[in-house]
Amino acid sequence: MPLFSQRFRHALAERDKQRLYRSRTCLSRKQGNDSGHISADQQSFVNFSSNDYLGLAQSPEIIEAWQQGLSLYGAGSGASPLVTGYHSPHAKLEAQLSEWLGYDRALLFSSGFSANQALLFTLLQKHDSVYQDKLNHASLMEAGMLSPAMMKRFPHNDIDALDRLLDKQILESNQARMVITEGVFSMDGDCSPLKALRRVCDKQKSWLVVDDAHGCGVLGDEGKGSCAASGIKADILVITFGKAFGLQGAAILCDNDTAEYLIQFARHFIYSTAMPPAQAYALSKACEVIQQQPWRREKLTALSDLFTQQLDSAIPLQHTITPIKPIVIGSSEQTIAISGQLKHRGLWVGAIRPPTVPQNTARLRVTLTATHNDKDIRLLAASLNEVINEQYNG
Repeated sequence: MPLFSQRFRHALAERDKQRLYRSRTCLSRKQGNDSGHISADQQSFVNFSSNDYLGLAQSPEIIEAWQQGLSLYGAGSGASPLVTGYHSPHAKLEAQLSEWLGYDRALLFSSGFSANQALLFTLLQKHDSVYQDKLNHASLMEAGMLSPAMMKRFPHNDIDALDRLLDKQILESNQARMVITEGVFSMDGDCSPLKALRRVCDKQKSWLVVDDAHGCGVLGDEGKGSCAASGIKADILVITFGKAFGLQGAAILCDNDTAEYLIQFARHFIYSTAMPPAQAYALSKACEVIQQQPWRREKLTALSDLFTQQLDSAIPLQHTITPIKPIVIGSSEQTIAISGQLKHRGLWVGAIRPPTVPQNTARLRVTLTATHNDKDIRLLAASLNEVINEQYNG
């Protein structure tokens, strides 16, 4: 057997032994009044594992806008942005995002992963330093480790620890420092203390970069996100369109000089085919809906309150102001078992295990969306109360 095959089989067997093996499930998503439901293997489920927080992925307005975009601009962009892939819907969306979020410029990327990697690989140089929250997304951590800069991690949301780390470094004239955090942390659902972070960064002459993938559209006035909700402005803001926008892609918001530098030197931007103009057209509509339909955020708040009220207080729910509601079980095996029992009851709740989360913190990651209703929430809470109590007391 070739060495590669031996290596692969050993690694796969080891992962399966640890109960960390991951498998894909082919799903069908329903539309209309059942848009919060999915089906698999001829069974229907209420979906509590979606990042489509505002329910825009199934919104008739967004679907119609994408269809209009296809009729107007075709299916694909045809090239990278610097060749012939940059079209009028891209320019309109960039201007729209810049005005809404208060930045000079916005640059579009095909995914949040590529936006984060482009940012760190391009801006950081050999003598620079980057400081990351320990729970930052894998795209940020990997980019920081592979960049030429020195990377250090600080304990989650620990502003004093970050301040001490920055104090230890003697800053030379050719050194730049960057502090990176998420606005809302994807696995814990908690928020970064952005006001305190901004204060430390100003004091320590460091740039503040905020990845607000899970906050933009959900938090703040008009859904402007975590920074607006905290009353601060990051030096660079990254937003993604695969969550509250209900679509795909990402954008980096920054000043003119940073935007031009990225256009000239960011390989993820230069050498990737631009997102389809029809998609940019639909994203412009999603941006309008987010601002003009606050009822979607208000519904999330109401559903969140109902969920907390209905859930047994003994269940280890991490309370958050976001639609992400983690229930930390600890054991991967127990978490899988609970998730499986919920599926038997028609509820799809993801079991999140290491290495996505730290060892012994496997969890049910419950996510609420504007497509859910009170009946869905009551069923979820009642099922969790029964299943989890059985696991712990059985």
